[in-house]
Order: sequence, then structure tokens, then C-alpha cells
Amino acid sequence: MDFDLIIQGGAILDGSGNPWFKADVGIVDDHIEAIGHLNGAKAERRINAEGLIVAPGFIDIHSHSDFTLLVDPRAESKIRQGVTTEVVGNCGASAAPQNAEVRAYREKFMRTRLGEDFQFDWETMAEYMAKLEAQGIALNVAPLVGHGTIRQNVMGFEDREPTPEELEEMKRLTAEAMEAGAWGLSTGLIYPPGCYAKTEEIIELAKVVAKYGGIYASHIRGEGDTLLEAVREAIEIGEKAGLPVEISHFKASGKRNWGKTRESLRLVEEARRRGVDVTIDQYPYTASSTGLSAYLPDWVHVGGVEAMLERLRNPEDRRRIKEEVGDRDWSIILVVVSNRHPEYEGLRITEIAEKMDKEPVEAVMDLLLEDEGQTWIVAFGMSEEDVQRVMRSPYMMVGSDGRAISPHGVLGKGKPHPRYYGTFPRILGRYVRELGVLTLEEAVRKMTSAPARRLGLWDRGLIRPGFKADITIFNPDTVIDKATFMEPHQYPEGIEYVIVNGTVVIDEGEHTGALPGRVLRRG
Repeated sequence: MDFDLIIQGGAILDGSGNPWFKADVGIVDDHIEAIGHLNGAKAERRINAEGLIVAPGFIDIHSHSDFTLLVDPRAESKIRQGVTTEVVGNCGASAAPQNAEVRAYREKFMRTRLGEDFQFDWETMAEYMAKLEAQGIALNVAPLVGHGTIRQNVMGFEDREPTPEELEEMKRLTAEAMEAGAWGLSTGLIYPPGCYAKTEEIIELAKVVAKYGGIYASHIRGEGDTLLEAVREAIEIGEKAGLPVEISHFKASGKRNWGKTRESLRLVEEARRRGVDVTIDQYPYTASSTGLSAYLPDWVHVGGVEAMLERLRNPEDRRRIKEEVGDRDWSIILVVVSNRHPEYEGLRITEIAEKMDKEPVEAVMDLLLEDEGQTWIVAFGMSEEDVQRVMRSPYMMVGSDGRAISPHGVLGKGKPHPRYYGTFPRILGRYVRELGVLTLEEAVRKMTSAPARRLGLWDRGLIRPGFKADITIFNPDTVIDKATFMEPHQYPEGIEYVIVNGTVVIDEGEHTGALPGRVLRRG
């Protein structure tokens, strides 16, 4: 038989968790045609994988590349990690649906991150998917629909329960996205407007998703002091709505909460024992990243960014904010993107406050005002012990919580979290090879078949005949992340080849420019 591509002589880790075995992989068109000894077969191209691991392409179960893939479809920071599929639309924020009000909001407050020529020219999930496909992408995309986005379309940033008519409209938008092929519903319950929703509202929308066989992925309602209550809420939503639950970037934030992962993992195990399908994902760092505005009380965000900025100008509101958040440890928060003050990027809030000659909370409010709410930070709030404990859980899979970016142009601004560039190689290099927290077989399973099964991607995540030819080939002795908090725009080492739908995208460590990715639709 003739093949388009043969990967020869590598050690195959098939994604199941089984030990590696030596074999060749024969690819025809977009799928794996044969596995075995293919020395005598004809092929248009052969890749010599001697000394390398041949694994299924990595699936980033928790990504935020919804918009950046439309800016740069090459997905450089992800594909160079070995990622061949990204799950977007996480933390309650998805590209669609997008009515006129949401579009106007994004035009005003997101343009600096995406470029002046970016076009918000879609409305429905189906239209967004079609736009991605028409442009072309280097990797596959599996979208979730965001609860916060749905709520913004219907209710804006109001802090109240929906009317029966508004709830019906949110259910309609959820169903519309699922019918277009979305893989589930996500929530971001510390972010407006998702934080204003009661549990019952989310259960009602999750029931809609359950009818389509989708999942519920949640940035839960607090990962620090309220961690255990928030995990219980996520489990309750899955249990009452009747659908699988994926708890996002599982962690315990804040020093006084270190060690709580023992109990939060126990809650996951207890739920599974009584029949609730709960799993978790994680990025391998002790620092998180979000917008600086997330550190303001929920009431400050009511009405949206413009209302928030008005409150930050109001002396009475500023006094109230100081009373509520003034005792926070601002020394652990690093500013990584500031449009008006790039000189502050890489400095702690306490250092910026000294330069401003202000109290830290005053500096925070003034910086948010000048950046129109679009200041991004990294917070060093987790313990390494918790990170490793969560990593060992059999229910954990790997998610970057990052966007596909590159060191160039508008996507090369600031000092983003190094997880954007390093998540998957960091697991393989630091936590497998150097620390032995995971075996190589288990790490690859958590990056491939585990997220594929979580979503229901039944033709990806394993190296099997008939499966799609999404394959990552790496050197187990050299693979490592290079990105740091001070110098994040660095590609990893040791990812030698990445194949998406049978097409080589990373060839001997370099991007070919190929865009063979697809938008994957449920059903």
C-alpha cells in the first residue's frame, strides 16, 4: 500500500497510558491507515523518529484562543508545544453569540489586544465557526459556549435574576450554539456578568446542554476561601442537570488556603463514587493570570466597564473599595500588560505604588482608570505541593488557560503568563523527566486520550488505525519549556514534529505555515 507519510522507527506512546512500543505509523490523507513495520511500503515522505516519542497530538482542554486565532491562524505558541486541538470558549466567555450591544462593547474594550483592523463580523456560533474555517487555522478548534457571554447578550451586566422571558432567551441562545456544534457550556463565576447568576439559572442552561450530550466546564465561584463550596456547586450543577462536569484550572489560591486540594479532590472522588462524572484540568504553575479588575468587588462591575470606570472616579465608591479590598497582599501581583503604562509591565503592584507614591489600592484603581479596565496581571498565589497533588490525580488533564499568540505584532505585547508558550513541554520536561511526578505514559494520557474522552472526540486522542492523524513527535530527553515570567515570549525545545489532520505543521522544530486545522463540531 502507498502512504502519504510514514513515521518510522519511533517509540509510540499511543495515549492510552500503556508503555511505549516500537512501530511505524502510516498516514493516508487525514487519518492513520496502518501501524506496524512499514519498511517496504511506499510513501511520499518519511520522517525518521528514531530516539523520539510518537504521541497523539496534545488536546488543550482549557484555552482562550477564540479571538487570537482570527488574528494569527498559525497558532504559534500552541502548535509549537505539540497542541493539535484547542477547546475554546472557557471561563464563561465565548466568541459567540454576539449581538449588536456585545459587538459594540468588544469594539471599545478589546481592540487594543487584537489590532485596529480586527473585524467582529459574526453573530451566531455557526457564523463564528464558518469565519474560522474560511480563514484557515493551524490546529483544530472545539468551541464551548460561554454562560457569561449568553447572559451579556440578554441582560448586559445587571446584578439580578433573569425574568422568565430572559431565561427562555438564554436557553434559546444556548440551544442555538449547541445545534451549531458547540461541545458544552462554560461558566466564569468570579467574572461579571456570570458572577451575578444563581446556581438555579446555571442548572437550567446546563439542562439544555445535557439534551445535546454536551459538558459543563466551570471556572468555579472562588478558588480560595470559598473553594470547597464552589466545588460543591459545580458538582451540584452537573448532578441536577445530568451532564459531565469539568472543573477548570483546579487549584487552591492564597496562602491560608494551601492544602485545601486534599479536600477538594476528595469531593471530586466522592461525587464520582455516587455517579457524577466530574473531572478536572490544570496548568503546571504556581501563578495564575487574569485581569486586574477581577480584584475589585462584584458590585463595582455592575453595568459593565464604563460603569466600573465611573465608580473608580467617584470618591465615595473609591472609599468603599478601599475598605473592602485594602488589606490584600498586593506584593504577589505582577502587572503583565498595561496599554498606557508599558513601563509597569514586569513590576509588582507594590513597586508600582511606590513609583506613583500612592497606597497600593489607590494605584490599582488609578491604573485601571488609565487602562480603561484592560490591565492584565499574574498572581503568585499557589503552592507547589498543591500543584503536584492535583497533577497526580487520575481525574486531572492538562489545560494551558492561555491564548495562541506569538512574539510578533499585536499578539507579542506585554509579558503574558508563560503557560501560553510552555504548559505541555513543562509537564514533560520538569514534572516527568526532572521531578518524576508523573510517568511519561500518564502525562501523555492526560494530554491526549483523557481530554478526547472528556469531550467525546472519538476519532482523536489515540494512535490507532482509522483515527485522525493528529500526532506530536518529541524528544523525551530534551523537551522543556523556555518561557519565564520576565521573558515569556520564548518557544519550547524538543517538540520536533507536529502533524494536524495528516499535514506537517511543525517540521524539525519550525512552522511550515500550513493551516490544516478544522473546526470540530459535536454531533
